[in-house]
Amino acid sequence: MFERNTLAALAVVSLAATAACSDSAADGASITASAPPARTSYPLTFDNCGQKVSFSRPPERVLILNGTSVAEVESFVLLGLQKHVLANAQHYGVSDDPAMVEAIKALPTRGLTTNKAFEVPAEQVLSARADLVISTWSGGFDAKRGLATREQLAAAGVNTLVNPVNCAYGKPTATPEEKRNYERLSIESSHEFMTLLGRVFDVQHRAAQVTAGLRQRVDAVRRRVAGRPPKKVLVAYPGMSMMNSNGLPAVMTGRITDEVIRAAGGVNAFAGRSRDVTSTLNKEQLATAEVDVVAVGAFQPGEDPAAEARALFKRYPQWRASRTGTYVPVADGMFLGPLNAAAVEKLVKVVQPGA
Repeated sequence: MFERNTLAALAVVSLAATAACSDSAADGASITASAPPARTSYPLTFDNCGQKVSFSRPPERVLILNGTSVAEVESFVLLGLQKHVLANAQHYGVSDDPAMVEAIKALPTRGLTTNKAFEVPAEQVLSARADLVISTWSGGFDAKRGLATREQLAAAGVNTLVNPVNCAYGKPTATPEEKRNYERLSIESSHEFMTLLGRVFDVQHRAAQVTAGLRQRVDAVRRRVAGRPPKKVLVAYPGMSMMNSNGLPAVMTGRITDEVIRAAGGVNAFAGRSRDVTSTLNKEQLATAEVDVVAVGAFQPGEDPAAEARALFKRYPQWRASRTGTYVPVADGMFLGPLNAAAVEKLVKVVQPGA
């Protein structure tokens, strides 16, 4: 339902990127390609963000923490691992694949709540009796935020897993390699997490199929827009204005967001700027930006991207996008997660309509 273009044949031709690795790979993310994905051999042991994790069998009671992410829960859905989810705290209620909203809504939540850090408090996690707790970032296990630590959970016999690309995020003792990986966050990072889940849950062939299909979709768009003059795209999430110190819509730039835009034949209107622009951008900087297309991001149900676009056009009539009324609604596909391909396909229709 979600991966409409995934074909088994695509998995075969892309094994150089998705084949299974040794069961002792650092962070569970390295991949050595020499053969088709094999069945997972248990016990499976590897290092994840500096912590040793070991699985004697596929986890059966998984708790997915929030972290204002949907990357991890969407990966479970695309890999068909819903039956393994004990409780899920990740949800936006909007998506670049509308079917994903219903799929996530169907997962159990077990009454989980989140605190001011947008995370599940320690007492709820420790009482859930999960056999695996997954966080999008290392900060999801920070005692200073009122959260259960990896050490506490290990002592209770519970495995923990951090999305490897985010090891450095929320980890004061992050290694130089972890910091480099975090700065290199990309579309491929989304695929690497699914490959890791494929190993942990012994669905490596499915993971290879899904990631191959996602790569094929993005590459198909890249080929169509190759050589076309890029349009300048502003990515703005009005519903995340709390992230901006000046009360402006949260403007996203850098890393995976820029890569999604480039794949669709555009360039971020704030390309080259620090990611701090999301929190520090002021009205003058926004007003003087060159904007051909506005990608209006939705974060919660009930937001109206069309109305938000009209409001932006009225406020900044000097933008080319305002004069032409050019915008495209986006959601989760602009961030880490398996729906980057969906966002690329939505963007290209507006950024490069001739393609």
